[in-house]
Amino acid sequence: MKDVCIVGMGTTEFGVLDEGIKELGITAVARALRSCDVDREDVDALYLGNFVAGMLEGQETLAPLVADSVGLVGVPTMKTEGACASSGIAFRQAYQAIRTGVHDVVVVAGVERMTNAETPEFTRALGSAADHDTDGATGLTFPGFYGLVLNRYMHEYGATREQVAAVSVKNRRNGVSNPRARFRSPVTVEDVVDSRLVADPLRLYDCCPAADGGAAVVLASADVAQSFTNAPIPVLGSGHATGRSAAYRYDDLTTLEATSLAAEEAYGEAGISPSEVDVVELHDCFSAAEIGDSEDLGFFEKGEGAAAVAEGRTAVDGELPINPSGGLLAKGHPVGATGIGQVYEVCLQLLGEHENQVEGAEVGVAHNLGGSGAVSTVTVLGGPSHV
Repeated sequence: MKDVCIVGMGTTEFGVLDEGIKELGITAVARALRSCDVDREDVDALYLGNFVAGMLEGQETLAPLVADSVGLVGVPTMKTEGACASSGIAFRQAYQAIRTGVHDVVVVAGVERMTNAETPEFTRALGSAADHDTDGATGLTFPGFYGLVLNRYMHEYGATREQVAAVSVKNRRNGVSNPRARFRSPVTVEDVVDSRLVADPLRLYDCCPAADGGAAVVLASADVAQSFTNAPIPVLGSGHATGRSAAYRYDDLTTLEATSLAAEEAYGEAGISPSEVDVVELHDCFSAAEIGDSEDLGFFEKGEGAAAVAEGRTAVDGELPINPSGGLLAKGHPVGATGIGQVYEVCLQLLGEHENQVEGAEVGVAHNLGGSGAVSTVTVLGGPSHV
């Protein structure tokens, strides 16, 4: 099996953008290719994650359209879909193709355009990630699902509403310094708990905003990575797993097993434990999700995640910085682009180039989640010294 490195990366801002879905993908891929010495002729394939372009824009066949537009002529392409984990899955597939020797150089992108749609329209599109026969039939939305999760978590572990609000406060504070974030203004605990009720007990500032955006990375086998960049980022481990498809199938709503299983696979391949991770970008689609994810990823014992945030242990200068980019709560959540956007932010940290730099970051994790915990990917990355 070959070792795999990231040798180039590019992104757009995440926010309300004027460009169309194809243009966002083209911009991200072109920037990733320009960031390294990879010629178009070196690229063997392009994988692209996207979720709702077909429903919101009537545009499919995105992967070959983007490939053709950036001059990747004749290469095989693939679009992957796993709701909000769509580009995390694209990354995983490209990684596996290089690792097994099928390809040497693959471009991986994620792209989404959402803000041009009316709220009922994109809510219906996002809702298609739920099982229509179970959660869909009950009218359960994703804010509703995470409202159930948070109610159960607070009941089981005694977490306070103020501790949960601290997630949004931290991530909005981190987003102030990130030029790629949609929201760049801080909020207080009082702002969060007094904001408009969305799905009890979740309020407006507990919920990530919709966004447009694209992100891309260039993966290469370690054999050739040094010829493309002086600072390759090695992929130390990758995990991809599925979980329960509907709320009623969980024995414990505070644990999403797709994340735990994907993390176990990624840590095992990397040969590390969670305690060796220096920085994390995880799937905080709601404040409650960050708390659960941090426990499912093995960073805190069950029931300790909320207190850890409130005590500052997950701040940029804390013992384990989580979402120093601002996460989905500040960057926004262009669903098909989110997974690669997280990888982009972790790479900046490992290169020592992030606006909210974590001192001494050598090992980073990107965690992407789709549906009601139906699918998850976890990627462990190392600094250039790990090559």
